[in-house]
Amino acid sequence: MRRVIVRRSPVHGKGVFAMHALSAGERVLEYKGEITTWRNAVRRHQREGVEGHTFLFGLSDGRVIDGSRGGNSARWLNHACQPNCEAIEDERGRVFIHTLRPIDAGEELFFDYLLAVDDPEDEEARAQYACACTALDCRRSMLADVP
Repeated sequence: MRRVIVRRSPVHGKGVFAMHALSAGERVLEYKGEITTWRNAVRRHQREGVEGHTFLFGLSDGRVIDGSRGGNSARWLNHACQPNCEAIEDERGRVFIHTLRPIDAGEELFFDYLLAVDDPEDEEARAQYACACTALDCRRSMLADVP
């Protein structure tokens, strides 16, 4: 039985939505894509103009999953400052999306991107990562460390 569907999101572009109710702590899907170095992934995204989307998922060993290459529906998960899902990396470097609370059928799935940039003081760079989640406690940024 299919658990999620990708469709237009009221938050940003496409989003991932629950096809039926999901329980708290449920493993929903794996974040898939080509595993490569940050350097290769960033170079590719600059060359191919993949602007406005964040398909790169950093791994604890310094590599990255590039969801734009061989990725699945998980690449369309949008950011929220009060997410209903979390990403958990296992010991083999695979990343799985788990629910943080019960989720209703039709509800959009979100996780906190917690992005990092080289120069967090650069206002232009920070503006590229503005948050659109509309949560009451929205920090107005997809960045992990917002001054």
